[in-house]
Amino acid sequence: MKSRPELIAFDLDGTLVDSAPDLADAVDAMLARLGRPPAGIEKVRGWIGNGVTMLVKRALTGEMWPTSDPDGFADALPVFMELYETNVCKRSKLFEGVLEGLKALKAEGYHTACITNKHSRFTLPLLDQLGVSAYLDFIGCGDHFEKHKPDPDPLLKTAERFNAAPERCIMVGDSDNDVRAARAAGFGILCVPYGYRTCERVEDLHADAVIPSLAQLPAWLQS
Repeated sequence: MKSRPELIAFDLDGTLVDSAPDLADAVDAMLARLGRPPAGIEKVRGWIGNGVTMLVKRALTGEMWPTSDPDGFADALPVFMELYETNVCKRSKLFEGVLEGLKALKAEGYHTACITNKHSRFTLPLLDQLGVSAYLDFIGCGDHFEKHKPDPDPLLKTAERFNAAPERCIMVGDSDNDVRAARAAGFGILCVPYGYRTCERVEDLHADAVIPSLAQLPAWLQS
């Protein structure tokens, strides 16, 4: 872990970007169109992390892991996609220290990637508008991979892209999804104490270390 990593991969929602406000706005607008009551940002915050399809299913059922497509799903999904794409970066913002940390990593020659379950039609405009795309060597989205986190496939495919050994790679995330994916891929795993985890304490994620801010990551790597 403490030797210079060949790749540092970041989760998007909850790690780089606080996207919950725009996601919640799109969810509530979708529910309004369907004649349903709003979910609100606190519920939506807990539903983030497994892609848009699962987010819409959760919004329609209130369940964390719905086992089938709920009533109205076929109509709701395209409505959500339209609403979110139009307002993907209206209220979303980088978490404190993200830009500083990414700039420093770039200046020091680290290879960096963003690996997310979010579709590229949302991810790429979001990162562009927030001004961080230039500091990421690769952006891997949900539609770029056959499988999604917590499956290790996106991490392993990204490591292969950089000709990096998985045991020399680090994942930085905020949730159990990220920890499970990293462990399965053989990556080291660092977690941030903010974000959208479902457990109460970041220590309950059992990461290799907790980084209070990405601005502190370059110094941590050299310590």
